[in-house]
Amino acid sequence: MFNIINVSKAFGPKKLFEDVNVSFSPGRRYGLTGPNGAGKSTFMKILAGDEEADMGTISRPQRLGILRQDHFRYEQDRVLDVVLMGNKPLWQAMQEKNALLAKADITEEDGNRLGELEGVIAEEDGYVAESDASTLLVGLGIAENFHEGPMRQLTGGLKLRVLLAQALFGKPQGLLLDEPTNNLDIESIRWLQNFLTEYEGVLITISHDRHFLNVICTHIADIDYETIISYTGGYDDMVMQKAQIRSRVESETEEKKKKIAQLQDFVARFSAGTRASQVQSRKKQIEKLRSEDLKRSNIARPFIRFDQKLVSGKQTLMIEGIHKSFDGVQVVKPFTSLVVKGEKICVIGRNGVGKSTLVRMIAGQLEPDGGSVKWGHQATLGYLPQDHHGTIRKGTTAFEWMRDINTKLTNEEISGVLGRMLFSGEERMKPTDTLSGGETVRLLLSKLMLTQDNVLVFDEPTNHLDLESISALAEGLKKFEGTVIVVTHDQELISEVATRIWSLKEGQEVLDYNGPYSEFMEKHATDMDVRRR
Repeated sequence: MFNIINVSKAFGPKKLFEDVNVSFSPGRRYGLTGPNGAGKSTFMKILAGDEEADMGTISRPQRLGILRQDHFRYEQDRVLDVVLMGNKPLWQAMQEKNALLAKADITEEDGNRLGELEGVIAEEDGYVAESDASTLLVGLGIAENFHEGPMRQLTGGLKLRVLLAQALFGKPQGLLLDEPTNNLDIESIRWLQNFLTEYEGVLITISHDRHFLNVICTHIADIDYETIISYTGGYDDMVMQKAQIRSRVESETEEKKKKIAQLQDFVARFSAGTRASQVQSRKKQIEKLRSEDLKRSNIARPFIRFDQKLVSGKQTLMIEGIHKSFDGVQVVKPFTSLVVKGEKICVIGRNGVGKSTLVRMIAGQLEPDGGSVKWGHQATLGYLPQDHHGTIRKGTTAFEWMRDINTKLTNEEISGVLGRMLFSGEERMKPTDTLSGGETVRLLLSKLMLTQDNVLVFDEPTNHLDLESISALAEGLKKFEGTVIVVTHDQELISEVATRIWSLKEGQEVLDYNGPYSEFMEKHATDMDVRRR
């Protein structure tokens, strides 16, 4: 169990949370939510003991599994060994045993110690440890041929999966997982969901994947109003409960503000008169109300609406046999498809099977080895790449960058779009060099709201967005009357938006399924589970 008592944390004048008192109990799985900047990762670091709170105390389970993002820490270590390190008592016993066995002369004392170490190894299931670690790695999509090699052979995304396996290994009493679905494809996410729903300890996870939170969470711990409020159920359950609490809290706040205004009016009118004692009484009431700290919710949801300047012809896009190879390996087999106006196509598949390659060829960002991409009458393209590097000019501000896109727009029109995307007030003049990942995506989406294209091609648009922004994006794409092609692992977004699925599998042709995601999963989920096992 985690017990958090009177914990506070601030950075300068900004309070993240204050006097937090909350418990996280075994057998429960908590999603830690809140908008970008609310303090989720900071709170997780405090729980892990990696960062100190300003005040308060924390008690933790003795054995913790922690997903850390230090991808390059184990470059020279064997992949299986990195997973085994997740069970510290076992790993230390194995290391000490190997050191003793490597000695030229083993003393009687060494022999006694070896016996003790064998006991520890047996108690920690050390004789099946490598087999268990291998099972974890395979479940997370790391093929067996990588298990004996060093970490340096893996890509950044696969290294993160090894670190996730490390956190899950060794039967930890508590699990702290910060964005565990990052760099996981849908099949690996499904495997992780099944693993975690059977986990018996206390789980606390940060995730921007609504479907993942709805599936695994028994509770949501939401950072808001400078505290942490616990809700029963998954993310959607929390949203409904929170609406009621938010309405009540903000109603109480407004009543306090009205009362302060009335008292201030009394003080202003009678401070110079004969009612000095009453004026002093009113001032004390004002101070008391102010000292109660009129906290406001830090939740802010952007408003995303994509309009079309022109309407495309019915046959929006004709794809004829496009294919692509790299270093002699065919990544995308010849693909032919007709896309009609208004279709919402989600491109899915495991990492590395060619999803980005396919949409980059469609968007004209990558030349196919053969075949053609032809756009229909009046089709105009808005493209959001997965790699945002270089997409926004440095050395300017968010406002000026938006002005460059369309010089005919008034300052008020640009400010209106930026405001709807949470760049209000001084945030509009934020230097583009200092934009966070989430701010970069919101600014690129702002641009697409201005250009009003009738075809939107997005590659992993939910990366870096918080849950509120992802929900707003899904709503905007669902209501958009134009055509959408989007690469995503976000199952909730796929479920809400897709009218058609393009599924990519390694070494196979693109599966083009005309229908919603729920129907696709009914027909193909069994096949996916068999291939995963």
